[in-house]
Amino acid sequence: MKTIFITGAAAGIGRATAQLFAGKGWFVGAADRDEAALRTLQEGLGEANCSVHVMDVTDAASVRQALAGFAARTEGQLDVLHNNAGILRVGRFEAIPLEDHRAQVDVNLTGLLNVLHTAFPWLRDTPGAQVVNMSSASAIHGTPDFASYSATKHAVRAMTEALDIEWQEYDIRVCDLMPPFVATGMVNANRAVSGMFDGMGVNLGAEDVAAQVWAVTRGGRGVHHPVSLPMKGLWSTSGAMPTAVTRRIMKRFWGR
Repeated sequence: MKTIFITGAAAGIGRATAQLFAGKGWFVGAADRDEAALRTLQEGLGEANCSVHVMDVTDAASVRQALAGFAARTEGQLDVLHNNAGILRVGRFEAIPLEDHRAQVDVNLTGLLNVLHTAFPWLRDTPGAQVVNMSSASAIHGTPDFASYSATKHAVRAMTEALDIEWQEYDIRVCDLMPPFVATGMVNANRAVSGMFDGMGVNLGAEDVAAQVWAVTRGGRGVHHPVSLPMKGLWSTSGAMPTAVTRRIMKRFWGR
């Protein structure tokens, strides 16, 4: 049986991914801070198909305990690591409390580092292992009202590129997904704060992104995977497009 470990699995994209992979016959390790939501997920999937792990990605000891518990269920097999955990705080940079900026860095970047570093031995020892990091369309260009979030996703993009090179010798493939706005609780809680949501639209559901996680682990090529046709177009032209043009596009999305 193939195995996948998912962070941020209690809701949204992580939960949809857990349900999809379990439905495909995979054993799912679901990790999140929300124990109650994890338990309901496990009840739906069945204990034989899913282990749950109360984990805070910012706490290295918590990450070590969770991954060790998962590995005990799978005899050390870790075919796919899906780094999905993340938080979002939207608004003008100076209006967001400094502690909220730092929290985004702690969860979205430091949390990613903790999970990747801890998971490496099991990935290395599983032939053909893969990592799917959750980046964002905001990693294509700095996004107004999303300054700190966008910065963390640029870092995810760079980490993905570096590790896909470094870990090739261990037969570990590392890639990321770059979706635009997805109709999850995290996005819905922030929709009234920024014109970017109306400008770009919220046209994807969690199940759409989960389907992309499945697709890229089925032999998809490339390191970065924009989700949706508009984002694929923006990504394919971003390198050749003058910065001034990209800037105008972002301002138009922002409503300015």
